[in-house]
Amino acid sequence: MDYDLIIIGSGPGGYAAAIRASQLKMEVAVIEKSELGGVCLNWGCIPTKSLLKSAQVLSYIRHASDYGVSLEGEIKADFGAIIARSRSVAEKMSKGVQFLFRKNGITHIQGFGRLSGSNSVEVEDHNGKKSSYTAKNIILATGAKAKDIPAIKQDGIKIISYREAMVLKDQPHSMVIVGAGAIGTEFADFFHTIGTEVTLIELLPRIIPNEDEEISKQLERSFKKKKMKIMTGSSVESVDTSGDKCLVTVKTPDKTETLTVDIVLSASGVTPNTEGMGLEETGVKTEKGKVEVDDFYKTSIPSVYAIGDIVHGPALAHVASAEGIACVEKIAGLSVKPIDYNNIPSCIYTSPEVASTGMTEAAAKEAGYDIRVGKFPFTASGKANAAGSKEGFVKLIFDSRYGELLGAHMIGDNVTEMISEIVVARNLETTAHEIIKSVHPHPTFSEAIMEAAAAAYDEGINV
Repeated sequence: MDYDLIIIGSGPGGYAAAIRASQLKMEVAVIEKSELGGVCLNWGCIPTKSLLKSAQVLSYIRHASDYGVSLEGEIKADFGAIIARSRSVAEKMSKGVQFLFRKNGITHIQGFGRLSGSNSVEVEDHNGKKSSYTAKNIILATGAKAKDIPAIKQDGIKIISYREAMVLKDQPHSMVIVGAGAIGTEFADFFHTIGTEVTLIELLPRIIPNEDEEISKQLERSFKKKKMKIMTGSSVESVDTSGDKCLVTVKTPDKTETLTVDIVLSASGVTPNTEGMGLEETGVKTEKGKVEVDDFYKTSIPSVYAIGDIVHGPALAHVASAEGIACVEKIAGLSVKPIDYNNIPSCIYTSPEVASTGMTEAAAKEAGYDIRVGKFPFTASGKANAAGSKEGFVKLIFDSRYGELLGAHMIGDNVTEMISEIVVARNLETTAHEIIKSVHPHPTFSEAIMEAAAAAYDEGINV
């Protein structure tokens, strides 16, 4: 065998698996057809957060007078500079992965990799040249791409995906965004903040439909307060791109109307990158487009594993990384616990931010729990008031019988940094009493967690 382990894909799952395997003394090669770091580092998680940070800075400047700071002159977004900064950040992070590969002695093979056997991979480079490599084990970590919806067929110019949205040459005057999950709401927040007229369309009755209903309603209120147009329970029937503008036909609960905009951004989820991977030819079983795996990511072929967006589970970067590490440790013969998918944090980086883990209130009731719910609004937080960030709240859900923390749902500034406390607490089976009695620093946003736990048991001090 050429290697102990070959990994196809260098995203958060692939590169984390590669580094852990190297630490465990394996000879590792990673095959990547594009930039190291995958979609997350180059076209997803990282560059979008750069865009959102620029929007946040612009928002701060516009509201400088609220903080007693006087500014003169016109304040506007330099769209080209914002895009350039985002690409620079992504490039730096990709180079960081290159450094980590060199540091850990990982071989980088450039090209498109596909299975050619249970222990072999064929790689085609950009010139069409094909090479074969063998390994004791192979991990598929090829990630996902934007889902193409028939009614809004992407052309990369007028109907675009998140990828084109991050490298637009000119800021659109108006935009329809289809899909109000994490991707859609983040882009809606960014473009609206820098001055684009945004209409956010969601087929389901509410935006960010996977989050707790109260969180969803609060984010919608925040968006509407900013004068963003939101259409829920609505579907895009067609898009006419034959003229200078896009004519978007939208069916709402009450009527059908046509919107005229510069660009349509399709943000209706992702689809796994499994096409042309040699899965069927090799005998790797799939279900509904995703690879079937066991608790430690072994496929129907014992020497072939799959992780990340191509297997069932949340399509999140940190999930892929955790799966890659667990998979490699299992291959190495270490004692490994399966990942608890009921305690995976979800983060949406809008303004205000959204973060959650565990059960929603509706799910806890449906599961038959007798629950206690505690909420603490940031309007009652000293730090939030001082920071001028009073929107949102922390909501904790407990099993009233044992005090078990079933779920946490937050909306507000900095909550994506706060959710980790909950993940650790739930992993340690922490009860409400232990959270209440854990002294939190004041003034901080994070003390809202302690306050929400206390509120659930009628012990709240500041609300």
